[in-house]
Amino acid sequence: MELRQLRYFVTLADTRNFHRAAERLNMSQPPLTVAIRKLEEELGTSLFDRGTRGVTLTAAGRAALEIARATLAQADRFRDAVREGAMGERGRLRVGFVGSATFDLLPRIIPEYRRLYPLVELVLEEATSVDIARRLAAGELDVGLVRLPLMEVAAVVIQPVDQDEMHAALLEGHPLADAASVSLDRLAEDPFILQGRISVLHSTTLKACHEAGFVPHVAQEAAQLSAVLALVRSGLGVALVPSRAARSVPQGVRLVRLARRVPIETGVAVPRDSVSPLARNFAAIAIDIE
Repeated sequence: MELRQLRYFVTLADTRNFHRAAERLNMSQPPLTVAIRKLEEELGTSLFDRGTRGVTLTAAGRAALEIARATLAQADRFRDAVREGAMGERGRLRVGFVGSATFDLLPRIIPEYRRLYPLVELVLEEATSVDIARRLAAGELDVGLVRLPLMEVAAVVIQPVDQDEMHAALLEGHPLADAASVSLDRLAEDPFILQGRISVLHSTTLKACHEAGFVPHVAQEAAQLSAVLALVRSGLGVALVPSRAARSVPQGVRLVRLARRVPIETGVAVPRDSVSPLARNFAAIAIDIE
């Protein structure tokens, strides 16, 4: 039994006339007559009673009609799902992101992505840039938002999508907390709180301090940027964080612009060898978003 035969059966049941059914199906009547007869032979029973004024469903035909309609509808939904999947309009998208992307970038991307692709299930996972790149290469993630530059070579393609700069996170009461800007070398005697060594922000901070002429005394390291800010609030030291973190700075902490700009970038990363339509659509929005 083929879907084509079921479509013929339902159309004939609706029109109750071979000629009208053939017209609706854009075919001639003889092939339709033959197809219905072969279907009945295959099923071993008549589906229609033939008369001079047309056809009527037999008891078997009436029992099968709604199931035939449901089967055709399910087949149509299957075709739609295949098409939507091929276009990246349906499916499950696994997105890796660095914590700092939650301050501004993700809140700009997600609503637009949801608007354009409401049938896609989003799975969001926070991780470091290096971990995201490794998992993309391993096929465990589909797309990622990572800090640049990436700390190690990975089988991914990265497009910069967001520019920012580092600010000094200082506890209220620090002598420089109310300054319009601060020269980084004026923090040389302060203990520093850094993100873990695997974080791009860790190496960015060390490089900025080195260029300012000192090696920072690292008092504490934390895995997440939110934890870094919490430790600053606790009075354990100062930190360099993205300026966009201002939206999530805890009470009692000030962000102060650096006199010498320390730029940082975020990029959207996809696997080098196999990019799904879902990931391609997400990356396109991340690149175009303003």
